[in-house]
Formats: sequence, C-alpha cells, structure tokens
Amino acid sequence: MKFSLPIALLAAFFLVSCAEEPPPPTTRHRTANYPPTQTQEYPPPQQPYNPNGPVQPTGAPPAETTAASPPPTAAPTKKIAKGDYPYGIPVPGKPHLVESPYSPGKYIDVEGFPPGTEVKDPYTDKIFLVP
Repeated sequence: MKFSLPIALLAAFFLVSCAEEPPPPTTRHRTANYPPTQTQEYPPPQQPYNPNGPVQPTGAPPAETTAASPPPTAAPTKKIAKGDYPYGIPVPGKPHLVESPYSPGKYIDVEGFPPGTEVKDPYTDKIFLVP
C-alpha cells in the first residue's frame, strides 16, 4: 500500500513523457548577404617600432591616395638621442623577458630584438632599450 502511490506517480510521469508533441513550426530563415571581403594570402610582417617613422593607421585598410596631392609634412619633433632612453630590467631566469623601467612589476617580451633596440612599453607607450 505504501508503494502504490509512488509507483502510480512514476507510471503517470512515464506516460506523459511518452506522449507525442506536435513538431515545432518550421520557419524560413533568410540567408545574410554580406559584401565580399578581400582576403590576403599572408598578413604583412610585424615591423619593429620606429618612433621617428610615419604613423601607421590601425584597423581600417589604407585608403588609396592620388599622386597629385603632396604628402603632408610632419611637425618638427624633438630628436632624442639613443642614450637618453632607460634600459629595461632583465628578469632572472627568463632571457626573453624584461621589466619595464616605466611600469615596475610589468613584464614585456622582447624576444627577437637585439640588445640596444628601442622598444615601446605597451603599458605607458614610452620607449626604452633592450638590455
């Protein structure tokens, strides 16, 4: 008698779960028409940072310019001698990591840069030299 109620409930749940449900209505989805994108076979190689070089736009592809318009002239900038920049602090046991002289405690990967190369601190956007 004690087990008849749980068995009856279990049987009822089983029968309800086996009942057929109507299939969901089918809706037609339109396919998106995106404009064709230009793909390059290889991305351009990463260039080392040159503080005296031209500013490269990021994000959008470069716009085509006409040859008739003269290039804009840059305002005169203060030239800093290479000896005016501080050196990064080497991290012991990690030959390719240095600690930034501008943001202590932040490590920067300088693998592939020879000693004495100017690199940009990504945290402060200031230049320092690879030790």
